[in-house]
Amino acid sequence: MREYDTPKSLPRVVPIFPLGGALLLPRGRLPLNIFEPRYLQMVDDVLAGSRLIGMIQPLERSSDPGAPALHRVGCVGRITQLSETGDGRYLITLAGLCRFEIERELDAVTPYRQVEAIYDPFSSDLHPATDGREINRTQLVHLLKQYLDLHNLEADWDAIDRAGGETLVNSLCMISPFGISEKQALLEAETTVARTDVLIALIEMAMAGEEPDAPLQ
Repeated sequence: MREYDTPKSLPRVVPIFPLGGALLLPRGRLPLNIFEPRYLQMVDDVLAGSRLIGMIQPLERSSDPGAPALHRVGCVGRITQLSETGDGRYLITLAGLCRFEIERELDAVTPYRQVEAIYDPFSSDLHPATDGREINRTQLVHLLKQYLDLHNLEADWDAIDRAGGETLVNSLCMISPFGISEKQALLEAETTVARTDVLIALIEMAMAGEEPDAPLQ
């Protein structure tokens, strides 16, 4: 696998997959079910080149569902797994590499959208996190237990105990049931510690009665 260690090692032009609620974080892994023809072509195209796709969320009140307005910050990921189904779908896994800002959207001839991306504000994403041990793990796990008990759900606590700080936080953020704006806040949090604080605040809000659409699981 190619090493991505500086913003210049990433392509300037990136195909994007706008998908509300789908959160990809650096060093996270996001499974996707690809079935729309334009995104099937996108996967075919990137497999012949960089294998990179930019995940980005649409604005919640976009007036055009076919080509919605987008948040400015997304995360680029590399296809690390792919399987084909008997009905023409792709099941892929994206490994998160680095967040990006959209500099501008291109007038692409492809059926999928493409943007010029700026990675420099997030260059630290390309290196292992140094603050994972500093997260408020005790409070996070305590709230998680309360939240799961409230919804009569179970968790693999041995796996949670073994997970590193960044891995735990990113996994919980990516599977969380929160809406687009909350997921965007988690994405744009500057560090793992900051992301943990945002996640704790969101869980506390849910526990207080501002429930998301579905439980964490």
